[in-house]
Amino acid sequence: QAQLVESGGGLVQPGGSLRLSCVVSISNFNEYAMGWYRQAPGKRRELVARINKYGYRYYPDAEGRFDISRDYTNGTVYLQMNNLKPEDTAVYYCHAEDSGYWGQGTQVTVSS
Repeated sequence: QAQLVESGGGLVQPGGSLRLSCVVSISNFNEYAMGWYRQAPGKRRELVARINKYGYRYYPDAEGRFDISRDYTNGTVYLQMNNLKPEDTAVYYCHAEDSGYWGQGTQVTVSS
């Protein structure tokens, strides 16, 4: 059994920043790659960023506005989001890769 709990979402103006957190309660957390995904209304869930167990980061979109990190000591994964745009509006989910475990999601809304 595992639990992933996201927080840090909210309403922000275009150009603003948010930092999402995901507290992960899972055995062998340090062995999992962790991902942040998002799903906008009417769209498929998509990968935003992934960090593997060694700390190697992957971003499907190379804009450079997002940064994923993890704290091995307290089992937390972060997503720093800068220069946010209205198209970043979505529910953001934390996922322990290669497991069936997802968080419940946190809403991010970018609007003036």
